[in-house]
Amino acid sequence: MKLNVTLIFSLALVAGCAGPMSQTTENLISGLSLDTMDTKVRPQDDLYAYANGAWMARTEIPADKSNYGTFTILADKAREDVRLIIEETAAKKGTDGSNEAKVADLYASVMDEATLERLANAPLSPFLTPISDKGELTRILGALRAKGIWGPLGVYVSYDAKKPTRYLPHITQSGLGLPDRDYYLKEGEREEGIRKAYQAHIATMLTLAGVATSEDGAKSMARDIFALERALAEVSWTRTERRDRNKRYNPTTKEALEARGGGFAWADFLSAAGLGSQSDFIVGEPSFIDGFERVFKETALTTWQAYVHWKHISSFASKMHKSLDEAHFDFYGRTLAGTPKQKERWERAVGAVNGMLGEAVGKLYVARHFRPEAKARMVAMVETLRDAYREALGELEWLGSETRVKALEKLAKFRPKIGYPERWKDYSKLDIKADALVENYLVYAAWDWAEDLSRLGGPVDRDEWFMNPQTVNAYYNPAMNEIVFPAAILQPPFFNLEADEAVNYGAIGAVIGHEMGHGFDDQGAKSDGDGVLQNWWTEGDLSEFKTRTGKLVDQAAAYTVLDNQHLNGAYTLGENIGDLGGLTIAVRAWRRSLEGKASPVIDGFTGMQRFFLGWAQVWARKYRDEELRRRLVVDSHAPSEFRTNGPVRNLPEFIEAFGVKEGDGLYLPESERVKIW
Repeated sequence: MKLNVTLIFSLALVAGCAGPMSQTTENLISGLSLDTMDTKVRPQDDLYAYANGAWMARTEIPADKSNYGTFTILADKAREDVRLIIEETAAKKGTDGSNEAKVADLYASVMDEATLERLANAPLSPFLTPISDKGELTRILGALRAKGIWGPLGVYVSYDAKKPTRYLPHITQSGLGLPDRDYYLKEGEREEGIRKAYQAHIATMLTLAGVATSEDGAKSMARDIFALERALAEVSWTRTERRDRNKRYNPTTKEALEARGGGFAWADFLSAAGLGSQSDFIVGEPSFIDGFERVFKETALTTWQAYVHWKHISSFASKMHKSLDEAHFDFYGRTLAGTPKQKERWERAVGAVNGMLGEAVGKLYVARHFRPEAKARMVAMVETLRDAYREALGELEWLGSETRVKALEKLAKFRPKIGYPERWKDYSKLDIKADALVENYLVYAAWDWAEDLSRLGGPVDRDEWFMNPQTVNAYYNPAMNEIVFPAAILQPPFFNLEADEAVNYGAIGAVIGHEMGHGFDDQGAKSDGDGVLQNWWTEGDLSEFKTRTGKLVDQAAAYTVLDNQHLNGAYTLGENIGDLGGLTIAVRAWRRSLEGKASPVIDGFTGMQRFFLGWAQVWARKYRDEELRRRLVVDSHAPSEFRTNGPVRNLPEFIEAFGVKEGDGLYLPESERVKIW
């Protein structure tokens, strides 16, 4: 099921201290990586560089990656672990039709490059046929979803935000080949260079797939395809606009869609998508629908045909013969993200298994790599964070009593999911072959879409997970009011069963607080404790909330990256609220966990210093310039340096722990500090 969720991927020391204290405590493990630190940097000026500077200086981004950091290192480890599981599973194989056999066959189909070369363009050929008229085109656009392809209209099944006890089909803007509308519309030499490179890429792919038979023909089709995508970009909403959950909740009916009169046969489209019998829908961006209908009507059939062929080629290219695969990577990997080299074939094969049979292999991963005591410890930490949040809400001076009661009700209803699902996915109806990679993807896409369609009219599955256990990440699901932590993130440096709790609370504790914070960020706070999209705020409290979050927007917008580009404070607001709130609550929770006892000095750092260093070290990351520029447009998370330094400037505990004074790099006057939760 398609789900729009917010992912991650919060005592006194002598004033002016620039390094660790000299006092040490024997036989205690801090959990910090001391060899990553650059003690020539003052933490008062740059906590991120102080905690990670030595690692940054000696680390090269691997050639097959656009960025590299703590998350990547853990993800690589999880990928290696899954590879061993898959290879052992393949050796045993299991009975035909078993999950083990499907895992082995899917992995084999990615690794079987000889078959992909022998098949050449054959897997694509059935989808590159002429389109007779716009009636057939409409049906083809509707049928794309069951192939795992998103055309100009995206369709998915998800919760009804105002009645999350039921599923509804959603219709949303889509259809762009570049990462965002800004890539088509933003002026600049670099942007124009990317647009030219993209058109050249389209022409190359059309030629390699056999659609274009001459260089001039390929260039002409590429220009037409780009012009069509640009027209769609012009009517698309910005990412900041799309963050607004109220604006994206637009109920409509099949009858209303059919009566629009915009020249698009909605009945045919919905029927081809498998939604012909549905009466109720949610439209994400109504003005995009208006614009799409106009573009559909005004664009020639020959251009639409080239576009449909291009969508198939682009979607299947990485699963086909080497020339198409390499050309696809050359643009999306090298040009857009600056990555010199493709991942090893086995890594891509593991990615395919994780993507299509993630819970089948995840069940084996959990049995081998997730300790029961880790789950028990996490459950306890979550409840400590919940208690701290409850205490903070009770003390919050700016929140009125009426809104406070509703906030506490929502907090009490948070449902944590830790490690792995209680009920695993059933893959029994999914057929996988060892020598048919594109066919496997098509079969999976059809199976996955059929699973989604089968939800309509049925009960909501509250036990479903939207990440595999072997995923290094976490998320908050507003419709279910749940916070979810897969097994793979519950390891050092996020979570260390053998380490002192200060670093654990600064790392995984702040992540827990971050995900809880999404329930109270500028969008999550629009849902109540039952996940219903409705306002539970008084007018005065909501006004004060917006004032405080507006100051956080300004802080982020002042942050510059690369060639003087600014962070989009409005687009990253939800994640920045999550980081600030997560740290604020985590430090309170850590103090509560001490039960009045003093925290020892370990590795020369007080407990409070270790807390903030634990936070800083989980965000260690290097980016290629192209990837960082891309993320500034498409990523709702701030770059790691700001995620580290941005929130701590607002916390009095950080100011006190490191003796931050006026004139220091991370000093903020008290009047400019933001406190939300």
